[in-house]
Amino acid sequence: MVNPSDFRNGMTIEWEGQLWVVIEFQQGQNARGDTFFRTKLRNVRSGVIIDQKFRDKDRFTRARIEKVSMQYLYSDGDRHFFMDMASYDQLPINDDQLGDSLKYLKESSAISVLMYDGQPLGVELPTTVDLKVTQTAPGFRGDTAAGGGKPATVETGLTLNVPFFVNEGDVIRVDTRTGAYVERV
Repeated sequence: MVNPSDFRNGMTIEWEGQLWVVIEFQQGQNARGDTFFRTKLRNVRSGVIIDQKFRDKDRFTRARIEKVSMQYLYSDGDRHFFMDMASYDQLPINDDQLGDSLKYLKESSAISVLMYDGQPLGVELPTTVDLKVTQTAPGFRGDTAAGGGKPATVETGLTLNVPFFVNEGDVIRVDTRTGAYVERV
């Protein structure tokens, strides 16, 4: 059991029969000197974000999330199939469970699938991924003098801003936390 003073960003707790991820938390005191915690929680299943206030005496069960190494195989409509690297079992995961992670998944990529009680919750991506640029405007001589960038679309459909020297067919490294260009590979 944990109390709100043990909260950390990214911690998963069980509250009111559901799983919640702590996005933000802040400690405060009321006029009587009682400690309280303002938190921002995201529901793991629905993605709904709520603001909630807890007292120091509230208790929660910390959810034990298991990370399973899997390989992304293919997509079929709104279902995406992953293979367990240890048992070779295939596991379908829906669009809503993956969320924005879909923008960074390419076939045969190795990732960690987050599991709770044998059910997939989502995926944990590496910090950066290497993706091939499929569409961008050509760069011209002198474009780099002013800095800036141009829009580019990568093989997964993600559109991001890249420097002018990046061309179609180049492989670039993208930060999965921000969706920003890191470097040309």
